[in-house]
Amino acid sequence: MHNNSSNGQRVGTSAAAAGDAIVIVGAGIIGLDVALVLAERGLGPYITVIAEHLPGDTAATYTSPWAGCNFSGISGNDKNALKWDRLGYTHLTKLASEQGDEAYIRRTHSVEYWDEHVPHEKIKAISEYLEDFRELPSHELPPGVKFGISFTTLTLNAPKHIEYLFRRLKEQYGVHFVRHRFPTIQAAYASPTTKVVVNCTGIAAKTLPGVEDEKCYPTRGQVVLVKAPRVKRNIMRHGRDYETYVIPRPGTDGHVILGGYMQKGSSDGSTYSYETESIVNRCLKLCPELQQFDIIASFAGLRPSREGGARIEREEIVIDGKKKVLVHNYGAGGTGYQAGYGMALEAVSQVDDVLRDLERASRRARL
Repeated sequence: MHNNSSNGQRVGTSAAAAGDAIVIVGAGIIGLDVALVLAERGLGPYITVIAEHLPGDTAATYTSPWAGCNFSGISGNDKNALKWDRLGYTHLTKLASEQGDEAYIRRTHSVEYWDEHVPHEKIKAISEYLEDFRELPSHELPPGVKFGISFTTLTLNAPKHIEYLFRRLKEQYGVHFVRHRFPTIQAAYASPTTKVVVNCTGIAAKTLPGVEDEKCYPTRGQVVLVKAPRVKRNIMRHGRDYETYVIPRPGTDGHVILGGYMQKGSSDGSTYSYETESIVNRCLKLCPELQQFDIIASFAGLRPSREGGARIEREEIVIDGKKKVLVHNYGAGGTGYQAGYGMALEAVSQVDDVLRDLERASRRARL
């Protein structure tokens, strides 16, 4: 772990020794949310985030910068997804109120439609906390739509939001960042002072030695970034074999994300003109305000999906004859931004015993 970090410090030297106690592997939204939850407990100086890609980078397998992104009914309706969504909505709403412009997050009017397979249990659960929630009467539904809702969502500028978290974690909380790719998960324990490793490797969890989770798979998406200043609302339509969405991006000069695709098992990072054409045509039907727009670029990304949903689990592993703690937190698919903070709270709760020891040490050091 003696690699130069992005802020010029070296992890493992005496100056940063405390920063080795908690190692987070991965700097997508999942890893950053874990760092934020820990930092809010006063543990920032004990944290090092180590990742192949850091905010500001782009790569097909570094999914977070490509997201739309918003809070929506697209996530699962199992108990965990419902819990993580609620915690995430609370967190994002608070962030929008307190640091909206700085965090590139905004309250936005949203409409969602379902052509079939309406998740009524899910909708009932989210209706309990979504601001301005309303079921749409049938005369407000487009042809072919079975059910619709409107509410106040949170839209985020994904690449700018993770850069905001990156800066905040470093400057406000003293979190260390290191650009490095581990050959195994066990290599994350290179420092003898490391107490816990949090595995937030996303799609890499399928192939990373020491994890190799065969339930992981990529879900490819393609989106189109356009300039369309008239678009002020979020619109989503969940179809039988498609997802169509229009998401305005906060903190831009009228930029809007149009999507999209949910191609299970595809790891193709290329973009295709015929998919761009399909996305644009679908979004034009969905959103009348889109009539005048300029295409800026098309992007493809791979959502880190997992059969059975995300994995949040504590594991004890032996490194050099000593028991060490490993927490897994990956497999959020396309819901990392809305569920990530709730997932982070759960992942952190798995190691409360270790963290309490660090908190006591931190208090003693301040006395």
